[in-house]
Amino acid sequence: MTEFKVFAGIDWARESHQACVVDDEGKVLWEAKIEHTAEGLAELCAKLIELAGGEASLIGVGIETPNGIVVETLVSAGFPVFVINPKQLDRFRDRFAMSGAKDDRRDARVIADSLRTDRRSYRLLELEADAVVEIRELSRLHAELQQEYVRVSNRLSNQLFRYFPAFAKLTADDTGAPWALALWKAIPTPQDAQRRLERTVQSILKSHRIRRLDGQSVLQILREPAMKVSAATVRAACRHIKTLANQLQVLNTELRECRKELEQSLDRFAESETDAGKAGEQHTVTIAMSIPGIGPIILGALLAEGARALIAGDYEALRSLSGVAPVTKSSGRSRAVLRRYAHNQRLGNALYNAARIAAQCDPVFKAGYKALRDRGHTHGRAMRTIGDRMLAMMCSMVRSKTLFDPTRRKARAAA
Repeated sequence: MTEFKVFAGIDWARESHQACVVDDEGKVLWEAKIEHTAEGLAELCAKLIELAGGEASLIGVGIETPNGIVVETLVSAGFPVFVINPKQLDRFRDRFAMSGAKDDRRDARVIADSLRTDRRSYRLLELEADAVVEIRELSRLHAELQQEYVRVSNRLSNQLFRYFPAFAKLTADDTGAPWALALWKAIPTPQDAQRRLERTVQSILKSHRIRRLDGQSVLQILREPAMKVSAATVRAACRHIKTLANQLQVLNTELRECRKELEQSLDRFAESETDAGKAGEQHTVTIAMSIPGIGPIILGALLAEGARALIAGDYEALRSLSGVAPVTKSSGRSRAVLRRYAHNQRLGNALYNAARIAAQCDPVFKAGYKALRDRGHTHGRAMRTIGDRMLAMMCSMVRSKTLFDPTRRKARAAA
């Protein structure tokens, strides 16, 4: 373990940051408020190097966040940066104030002093590869766009239920889909449904490649007896839907472009792994994508939130980060195994969706899900168990550099 001469704590914020530096005995050497500007961060780096005797590697810097401009500036300047979970830091704060008092100066000192005494509670931070940073941003952007898409789609459905419930019933699966928006523009009211020709509706369905419906069945649904509402209500709802439809068109375009860019980033990440590894070895992207239930969106989230653990095939780290590893509480004669709530929510959601898709599409996972449900497990618990098995399989495949082989797995299951 590297021996540091001094220890620094940074309590970061949006506009300014509080810094505190202590020596190896815990004595405060310097503390100051640093503005969040290029000049302020440059001044911070210069002062830290001065206190370390001119050698950046001789001062340990602690902070609560693992990313951001402050972190990148410190790492680029050559400082060993250690990160800690804010919940853990809250426990160290009790050493200085049992009353629960909290302020920026005290937090900066708590970080510096706890890094001095309990470095094992901190994690040494390393900057991610450019490809991983790009995947992380695109994955999180896609998730935000998807959430906004769901919100706007729900608002559009509510407006349709005000005056045109038959249309809401027809497009209940995906009100914001491009074909549904195009259909609404052609048939915005129940009265329009009575006038439209079958070939007009069929042309819309054909242009959007919708094969589960045909023009006759669509018009049959839309021509169901309409509810009696005032003309003013219809006009108001149509105006509202027009605005929402425009927003959904933009969101649909952005989602398609974001997915395309994410797939390109995954390809570049796979190429970087191929360049760094041995010729002929399978890379992480190809291995993970060969598993049922994992596609570009889910893999992007797995790499975005747990790239190092996934590339290393670290099963224990991934199951803790995703929340599938249970928490055991044992004291005396009492012992309880509980669900882990402290985890990375994005990673947990990605693994849940992977398990859900696998349980629907893959016969072995489907049989495993049914067996778990028959034993009395709830749906959520069964999904976490399926996700846990998928992680174990994925990590084993990554370590051995092998692709998913369904025949081999079924043979083992039957044995």
